[in-house]
Amino acid sequence: MTTWTFIWLMFLLKIPIVALFLIVRWAIRQTPESANEGKGGIGPLPRPLPPHHPRAPLPRLPRRGPHGEPAPASPARVRARVFAGGLSHR
Repeated sequence: MTTWTFIWLMFLLKIPIVALFLIVRWAIRQTPESANEGKGGIGPLPRPLPPHHPRAPLPRLPRRGPHGEPAPASPARVRARVFAGGLSHR
């Protein structure tokens, strides 16, 4: 029983391989389409590419860190004090 199952599966699994071979063979034998065959293609015509020039340099922000200005000082702290009468901001 297993021999016939093996033979049947081997025959059945060859069908997709043969189909793939035939599709690839058909695609190789096709003649390429020429670009001069009118403008009835799919989609819009390609736009011309933008010119390749560098953008104007943007104004640079001041540098910070070891080679520039030091970072600005942190703001003063604000703490709330609790009195017997309620909250008070300092």
